[in-house]
Amino acid sequence: MIERLNHHQEKTAKEIQRLQKRAYQVEAELIGFDGIPHLNESILEIQNSGETFIGYFNGVLAGFISYKAKGPLIDIHRLAVAPSHFRQGIARQLLEHLLGNFPDSGFIVSTATLNEPARKLYETFGFKEQGSFEPEPGISCVIYHKIKTLPINDFEK
Repeated sequence: MIERLNHHQEKTAKEIQRLQKRAYQVEAELIGFDGIPHLNESILEIQNSGETFIGYFNGVLAGFISYKAKGPLIDIHRLAVAPSHFRQGIARQLLEHLLGNFPDSGFIVSTATLNEPARKLYETFGFKEQGSFEPEPGISCVIYHKIKTLPINDFEK
């Protein structure tokens, strides 16, 4: 079941923190970098993030996606799945849910260049590589975007 999370509640923020630490630890090992900010994020930082969180429940919180809406652009900040729930389609369902809730919006997201599973997921949903940056020397991230395209008829008006 997918539902909006109230990350301002301490209990929910703790669940988010616990899950994301496990998920981002796997990414840290994958990319060879343990400085991912979400690994050391406090409960208070999660509560005050300004993001909207959507959770996937399978008896427990098994994954979540968070974003900030900036006008017609949805900026995806996190997508995390508990390692015990990997390869069950949870990230795909969360992303599909988010895209479905904003059919007229554009999307932007970044992930580590070496995070092939995340890159493949975004590319499967039509995200295109827009650029890259280095948050730390030697650590490369890719920026993806998905822009809503208008039907040809809309240009004839």
